[in-house]
Amino acid sequence: MSKLKIAVQKSGRLSEKSLELLKSCGIKLQNGGRTLKSTSSNFPIEVLFLRDDDIPQYVEQGIADIGILGQNEVWEKQKDIDELKLLGFARCKLSLAIPKENSYTSIESLEGKRIATSYPIILSNYLQQQGINATIEEIGGSVEIAPGIGLADAIMDIVSTGSTLLMNGLKEVEVIAKSEAVLIANRQISTDKSKLLDQLLFRMDAVQQSKENKYILLNAPNDQLEKITQILPGMKSPTILPLAKKGWSSLHSVIREDDFWNSIDQLKNAGAEGILVVPIEKLIL
Repeated sequence: MSKLKIAVQKSGRLSEKSLELLKSCGIKLQNGGRTLKSTSSNFPIEVLFLRDDDIPQYVEQGIADIGILGQNEVWEKQKDIDELKLLGFARCKLSLAIPKENSYTSIESLEGKRIATSYPIILSNYLQQQGINATIEEIGGSVEIAPGIGLADAIMDIVSTGSTLLMNGLKEVEVIAKSEAVLIANRQISTDKSKLLDQLLFRMDAVQQSKENKYILLNAPNDQLEKITQILPGMKSPTILPLAKKGWSSLHSVIREDDFWNSIDQLKNAGAEGILVVPIEKLIL
């Protein structure tokens, strides 16, 4: 039987989140101690542990059928692959930064300057779009030290919290792009493996939906049910069950977490009591 081969980063937070996603999809992996590959005992899938910047090439060549990595690596490598699904984790920014004591008014401030980065293609495309002529200094790591040692006037690098910039006396001045983990696929994937991929995507969708939604239960007077239903309609309509207390009912629904926080005051003002919000393990729409 064919096995779907998925490439993930061999170490780091993105690797941990990728394996956590597979686990949430009900996939049990063997030999999970950071070997070069791991197989599943309950789903026809094989995990390959690779450098993240190698994953686009491996997927393009069909050595791996699919892969999980940051969009920034997909954009930089420019391989002939498909981006299938944003995964909602490993979010970061690709930003320009300069020494904090330097003044900055606009992107034109970098005209004729030297900019260090590990993402020369992304930076080159951005500068071209902005009509800025600058020298790109490509370096493999520790980009943030480039201005301090005189290699560059500015940097373009991944920014998550901004603490690394601060530690190196830099300030963020432009956000070039926002990136997150993405599922990519080979464009010539076989029919058998395509069916397995559809099954995996179905599971990923269920996991992703569960993280974005919450199950809500509340008690409300019957004369306020119509009003509360309008505030909290649910995925189709809420389930309403009578309580032992006369004139009261229990309302059950599923709602996006962001929508809940935006609606909580309206619900309370409409008479909702005993509001309970519960995580959802899986949600199939």
